[in-house]
Amino acid sequence: MRRSARRRRTVSAYRDDGRTVVLLPARMSEAEERRWVGLMLEKLARQEKRRRPTDEVLAERAGRLSAQFLGGRARPDSVRWVTNQNTRWGSCTPAEGSIRLSHRLQGMPEYVVDYVLLHELAHLLVPGHGPRFWELLEAYPRTERARGYLEGVAATARLPHTADGDEEDPNEANEANDGNDENDEDGSGARAGV
Repeated sequence: MRRSARRRRTVSAYRDDGRTVVLLPARMSEAEERRWVGLMLEKLARQEKRRRPTDEVLAERAGRLSAQFLGGRARPDSVRWVTNQNTRWGSCTPAEGSIRLSHRLQGMPEYVVDYVLLHELAHLLVPGHGPRFWELLEAYPRTERARGYLEGVAATARLPHTADGDEEDPNEANEANDGNDENDEDGSGARAGV
């Protein structure tokens, strides 16, 4: 828990390296603190559950995308989320029929996840990134938009953090913000939520 004298009405929470951080107004009583911590833990859990579809759901999604955009020709043997891909969004091993998507995609818009999944499905049919490969992806109407989104995420990850160390966390859950709090953490009265 972190209390702030500048924080008047808002309560926020986010995950940081396996820990949960709850930001509270300094004047909040212990009873209110306990209540808000419980509420924020529940809210974070709900958000995380929505953002993390299972491997089975991902495999079903791959089947639908293959049928819709690749004539059902791409049939992976396994499709799963992985946590060891920090420089790629996804990977495919055609010889094994396996597709792996980075956990960093979880929580991104569905059209972005679909694009990455379709990209890897196309690799089951065409291993490289030549003209035949890109012809397969032309069928997906949001290819350019998804690629732009991923480029933006990658560029944002390279931006420097704010000097005071109080930058917004993209995994933060917010509650009880009426938008009129002049003395909020950043002085703007508004905090971006998930």
